[in-house]
Amino acid sequence: MIKVDFFGTSPVMGFYISGHSDYAEEGSDIVCAAVSSAAYMTANTVTDVIKVTPKLRVNDGEMYLKLDIADAHKCSFVMQGFVLHMLSLAEQYKQYITVTISEV
Repeated sequence: MIKVDFFGTSPVMGFYISGHSDYAEEGSDIVCAAVSSAAYMTANTVTDVIKVTPKLRVNDGEMYLKLDIADAHKCSFVMQGFVLHMLSLAEQYKQYITVTISEV
């Protein structure tokens, strides 16, 4: 199962994604691909478009991104969109994705 944990709500301060969905075999797993693609798009938008330098760690099966408060405000629309996208995927693939949102 993929676990997506968001830090904060207004603004969203970051996220931690871990696990694999096991929806299908590696290379054919559309759930993992959807989550990975959205996470990388979010991270790339934050770093390369908005020009913010978050704490960022990427390993096999996990991604961690954490913003400081000033940068979180600059990235709020991107992060809110990512939250909504992950909630939508979690609704569609309940057995494969969980989303938690915790206050910071």
